[in-house]
Amino acid sequence: MSRRIIIVTAVHAPSAPFLSDAYKSICEQELPEGWEWHWLVQEDGQTDRVAPYVPQDERVTFRQGRPGGPGVARMMAMAHADGDYVKVLDADDQLAPGVLARDLAALEADASIGWATSRVLDLLPDGSTVGFPGDPEPGAIERGEVLEHWKANDFRAQVHPATLFVRRDLLLALGGWMALPASEDTGLLMALDATSRGWFSAEVGLLYRKWPGQATSQPSHTEAAEREARMAVVQARAERLAELGWRYPAG
Repeated sequence: MSRRIIIVTAVHAPSAPFLSDAYKSICEQELPEGWEWHWLVQEDGQTDRVAPYVPQDERVTFRQGRPGGPGVARMMAMAHADGDYVKVLDADDQLAPGVLARDLAALEADASIGWATSRVLDLLPDGSTVGFPGDPEPGAIERGEVLEHWKANDFRAQVHPATLFVRRDLLLALGGWMALPASEDTGLLMALDATSRGWFSAEVGLLYRKWPGQATSQPSHTEAAEREARMAVVQARAERLAELGWRYPAG
């Protein structure tokens, strides 16, 4: 019986037209023998505007739920995540070729690695791509490294949370994505960093679409008071986890 990688995607109506590109990028992934992927697409809401864009594929499961933001939608999808690993994929983004196999290889090779990330390229509206400066060295990331960099660099991490590939049991043990607007994935990344070693691949793993409808492009995302509050609670959670001394793997 094959082992599974669960790809979790939260989607709302404005981003639904991008699902076809996301699906194509998933289908182009090549996995080692004995592995398969299953895509869980969870609508953040209950409309009739998303389902028409969901591919008809037995490897794709579509569900709906009351609106609560992408973190809530992803957590509802986790109720059906029957795999060893979870890969995050936003509805408007695309996986780069080979990323699932690279992430999988890193975590299968070392039981002390709880999560993996990879290099990102911005995908601009004209189809061109732009990279980010300041990627870390490829390889293992020790506990606490991401948090310290994040605090020292205006709350900007050296790895991108939209590329997370994580052990399912670790994700659930930490409570998953935080209940924060447009920073739920940063909150998860910092909690992972506080409790387990990570991995960074220098090969491109994600095309991160830039478009007017994305949450992080809205003026409210950079409003000073709210941003300060979001970052404060992300930091507090990570620091309390580190102080408690729980480590993955336990023992």
